Amino acid sequence: MKTLIKNGRVVDPSQDIDEVMDVLIEKDKVVALGRDLRVYDARIIDAAGMLVTPGLVDMHVHLREPGYEYKEDIQSGTRAAAAGGFTSVACMPNTNPVADNKIVIEYIKSRAARGCGVNVYPIGAITKGLEGRELASIGGMKKAGIVGISDDGKPVMNARIMENALRYAAMFDLPVISHCEDSNLTEGGMVNDGLVSTITGLKGIPSEAETVMASRDILLARRTKGRLHIAHVSAAMTVEVIRWAREIGIYVTAEAAPHHFSLTEDVLRDFNTNAKVNPPLRSKADVEAVIQGLKEGIIDVIATDHAPHALDDKDVEFDRADFGISGIETAVAVTLTYLVDAGKLSLKQAVEKLTINPAKILGIDRGTLRKGAIADVTIIDPRLKKKVDASAFLSKGKNTPFDGMELKGWPVLTIAAGKVIWCAGGLKEDVKIHAAV
Repeated sequence: MKTLIKNGRVVDPSQDIDEVMDVLIEKDKVVALGRDLRVYDARIIDAAGMLVTPGLVDMHVHLREPGYEYKEDIQSGTRAAAAGGFTSVACMPNTNPVADNKIVIEYIKSRAARGCGVNVYPIGAITKGLEGRELASIGGMKKAGIVGISDDGKPVMNARIMENALRYAAMFDLPVISHCEDSNLTEGGMVNDGLVSTITGLKGIPSEAETVMASRDILLARRTKGRLHIAHVSAAMTVEVIRWAREIGIYVTAEAAPHHFSLTEDVLRDFNTNAKVNPPLRSKADVEAVIQGLKEGIIDVIATDHAPHALDDKDVEFDRADFGISGIETAVAVTLTYLVDAGKLSLKQAVEKLTINPAKILGIDRGTLRKGAIADVTIIDPRLKKKVDASAFLSKGKNTPFDGMELKGWPVLTIAAGKVIWCAGGLKEDVKIHAAV
């Protein structure tokens, strides 16, 4: 089977490509890129007016399986990823049982192999049971297929444990993905500590709780030469600390989630539980700092922190509602609307942070359209405007603060290993796409 994607604007930062050209796929590989390619016996996809990018990589998702399948499972989560334009996802270990051993990692991989075709890369736990007391079996999980370790959702409060994790993970060339939060400063907090917390009476979470832990982990990375990756940066001072670390040569990478560069704490004035997330939505100044960090390359990656929840987890009093936003199906549109169309990032910068950068950090052979690469491709209609309809999400989680908002620039076709796994409205092989006028 050959597929020829014609006339699209190919944006591939891994090759410094941004021009109208064709992409030829044979079986599961990219075999040629060029202008006016002519091929016999190929399925033709006319991508005129479209963006053609490497398959998007999301290095921070919660697929919830095993244990919380009522919120999400690997099947629904990967279908949602495909609809969001993502062909590869790295899933966090806060499952039940926790993904802190090779048996759970192998289970996740076996379930993913029966999914829709999205590549699933497990992240193993840093500590057993996410309890922060004893390191998990990092070597055993590495053999089972993990691409990083994290206690995401729970900070590793013990500095000695974190130091050992960084040192040990470095032996296996694994990134340590840090959920930076000093829980002594955040206990009982629900929203950003600022104007909105004062107005609503909700207990605040100070931005210093993130920056303090980011600073500690950066110094530990310096001491150990470990590979530190800071998850979901939300605070201006955290951006400054990462900038300082880079300037003096400490190896650290970082990510930002779409909700942290598009929304402020103001959306919580009406107690919208779908906007309750950890770290919380912060001030306008924080949002601007995160955007500047993305622009300068201080923040390397855009990752969704996709955190689906059941209705009963969110449709409750604010203090009882779970933290998290279901974000994988809106990430591209939020990025294009709030960053690219707004003139904050170039298209190439945005695509880089959604493809080759996370792939490099995770050490996976994705995020590129180089000749011979696995044919993971995302096609995006940059002019397509539509309102977010949470009820139509393929994810089980409908918890999004973007519901009803009009966004511009949506994925319309997702290809994984040469096969169409999603096409504007569902999973199907019949490929007909048209740019919005």
